[in-house]
Amino acid sequence: MVQRVIIDTDPGQDDAVAILLALASLVTAAAVAISGLIGFVGLVVPHVVRLLVGPSARLVLPLSAIGGAALLAYADIIARLAGGIPVGVVTAILGAPFFLLILRRARTGYEL
Repeated sequence: MVQRVIIDTDPGQDDAVAILLALASLVTAAAVAISGLIGFVGLVVPHVVRLLVGPSARLVLPLSAIGGAALLAYADIIARLAGGIPVGVVTAILGAPFFLLILRRARTGYEL
């Protein structure tokens, strides 16, 4: 939608799109720098919940909140039992295989 507005109003659209992409990248980088890898949970859990219950936002939103809290609590327990490793390491170990699965499905295509 933003790109459509830019195209309709600005003949020099490439510059505006590049600026918007750069700003979005900076905001994302700042969020990860502040929250660390624990923010990774916010990416993994909603995808898992959506795959389990379907695309209904009425179910996905509360179940994502509950699932994210549970995942982080279990990751914290695992991190403490493993000798005090950072929680972000545990969430990354749990989330990386899931994202590889999503990338694989994106290439072949899938439906919810």
